[in-house]
Amino acid sequence: MDYALAIDEAPDSIPAGTGVLLLHPSIGETDRIDTDFLRTDTDHFLVISTRTTAREVEQKLEHYDVDESKADILDALSVERGYSRRTSDRVHYVSTPEDLDGIVEQTREFLESHDGKLRVSVDSVTEMAYYAGVDGARDATERLLGLLSDHDAVGLFHLSNEVHDEGTLDRFRDLFDVVLELDVDGAVRREE
Repeated sequence: MDYALAIDEAPDSIPAGTGVLLLHPSIGETDRIDTDFLRTDTDHFLVISTRTTAREVEQKLEHYDVDESKADILDALSVERGYSRRTSDRVHYVSTPEDLDGIVEQTREFLESHDGKLRVSVDSVTEMAYYAGVDGARDATERLLGLLSDHDAVGLFHLSNEVHDEGTLDRFRDLFDVVLELDVDGAVRREE
């Protein structure tokens, strides 16, 4: 099974089980790429948000006209920051971006409880590394990629190329079959 991609310079489609690494500047316009990824050729998707709250994710989906009925959101920020939380069937929480086991487990539960074409967006691996360290974030990323493979899903993983040194970026690049780089002007190129 293949999944269509609607991202400039990306392959037209990717096989089930594929993870895409999106390298981007800290202030990069990643929302457009993320929502194009989520809205295309999918039955259900999970947004793992370590950078913004569930409410902000909902606003982003609404702004970019993404079908929210297909969305589950994992908010890793609100509990730690003491924000109010509105639990629902589709909004879930872990205590902090440092709770990598919780993030992986919630992803497993999402993938096991949904059928059809499934997508996962991880926004962002950089925040996971900030809270839990690079080694922990890399291990969690590897486990998430394993889940995508096990469940014939696909994922988009955000990583800031301004925050991490080249050695760290390479450690993450090595995990992915497809690596895209977004520049400050919004142009996307595929790394070969």
